[in-house]
Amino acid sequence: MTILVEWPPGHPGLPPHRHSGPSFGYVMEGALRFELEGEPERVVEAGGTFWEPGGDVIHYQDGNALSDAPTKFVVTMLCAPGQPMLTLVDEEELKERAQLRAPRPSED
Repeated sequence: MTILVEWPPGHPGLPPHRHSGPSFGYVMEGALRFELEGEPERVVEAGGTFWEPGGDVIHYQDGNALSDAPTKFVVTMLCAPGQPMLTLVDEEELKERAQLRAPRPSED
């Protein structure tokens, strides 16, 4: 599945989730705040790419990093057979896996 995602200024993106298969993306406009489990948060600017392996890895952030401009990106997601494309992660699991999340920028 390939989709175009458009976030208005300051949009937080989806809540923590995972994909059943790998995803590959390209930021067309703006800047995307991107964070995967075990990796530090980063900002992917227009012209930049991102990917995630899917499976068990939690995707914490995919929001607009800009407060004054929209962000637009295209993402291609491969779905594992018989599995949903995207599954939200509940608070209990986030707490259980907290040690796998990279330190937050404010915690440095």
